[in-house]
Amino acid sequence: MMNEPISSIMTRNVITVQPDDTLSVVKDILFSRHLHHLPVVKGKKLVGIITSYDLVKLGKSFDEYEHILVKDIMTTKVATLEPHNKIGAAAEVFLENLFHGMPIVNDQGELVGIITTHDVLKYEFHKEYPKHKEYWNNFQHA
Repeated sequence: MMNEPISSIMTRNVITVQPDDTLSVVKDILFSRHLHHLPVVKGKKLVGIITSYDLVKLGKSFDEYEHILVKDIMTTKVATLEPHNKIGAAAEVFLENLFHGMPIVNDQGELVGIITTHDVLKYEFHKEYPKHKEYWNNFQHA
């Protein structure tokens, strides 16, 4: 049921940060865009990931963020998949590792997308209930 490639549901225009960006930049992006995961890239190459949870567990005040660099707290051992991998593979990684976002890279390790648990849930929901919007619209206008 989850045999389509990840490329069919991944976000392609990924918002990223660089290792030398400050946590102030990260905080501003996460808050303004309502994101939880930011891949860290050098050029196009994925070198890490930083999450909203990383900021919370750091236990620093927002004032201190200007003096802390992404490279000092980012995760460098990042689980990744490739665009041709199946959606089911992403679901399995999420379930086994209890995280919610995963960068998608090409053969050269360049970031080409990101997939989240929300993407997988939305994909499955639309497969199971393809007419849900039509039903909801009729329900609202009744």
